[in-house]
Amino acid sequence: MTTVRIEGVFNVRDVGGIPAEGGRIREGRLLRSGNLVAATAEGVAELEQRVSHIVDLRDGQEVAGAPSATKDIATTHLPLFLGSVASFFEDDMSLEEMYLQLLDESGERLADAIRVIARGEPTLVHCTVGKDRTGVTIALALAAVGADREAIISDYALTASMLPKERNRRIVAFLEMQHPEAKHAVALATSSPADVMRRLLDEVDARWGSAAGYLTAHGMTDAELDSLRRALVDDGVADR
Repeated sequence: MTTVRIEGVFNVRDVGGIPAEGGRIREGRLLRSGNLVAATAEGVAELEQRVSHIVDLRDGQEVAGAPSATKDIATTHLPLFLGSVASFFEDDMSLEEMYLQLLDESGERLADAIRVIARGEPTLVHCTVGKDRTGVTIALALAAVGADREAIISDYALTASMLPKERNRRIVAFLEMQHPEAKHAVALATSSPADVMRRLLDEVDARWGSAAGYLTAHGMTDAELDSLRRALVDDGVADR
């Protein structure tokens, strides 16, 4: 994967180049990031050159509080959390528990997000910081087309090092004040441990056979999965 500089946006990268069955993930086809609220005019112009569609996984309240600076790029809003983001901190949920809840409660929306990727347009997927909702969506999409498992995990784990230090200091101070007894709050907001994604993908395999099996169970057809593979995997054969 390649980190990308978009002025005013953090945690941006192109997952192209990851090895996959029969080839590699196409460069320039699938990007991920944090929210776009602070994208500068130059950043917006760069995004407009790079992507044709945005998948925003935030809920309505998050979008209203931090509206994207991108106005002219087609955007699909697919909120993945059925409850509020704050509820995860209030319940002192671990990352692993939150991701399992996403799998169990947001399967159809995850499939809908990956359907957008399957159209084959250069697509950017983001949530608020580009760590959890984005991380699970990207991991499922890549795993469904046979991308290298350890490369998927490494891409997810990279996020923690790409979050702005000042943002982390600010949110850690807030969480320690609001949830002083919480055991998982800081990790929930700032961490992306490789083992968490490894266990999540193992859980998907154990329960649904594969990421493709998970997406099929939540409404994607074999034809849509074939489209996803054609969209994401460069097999060295010229596109027809």
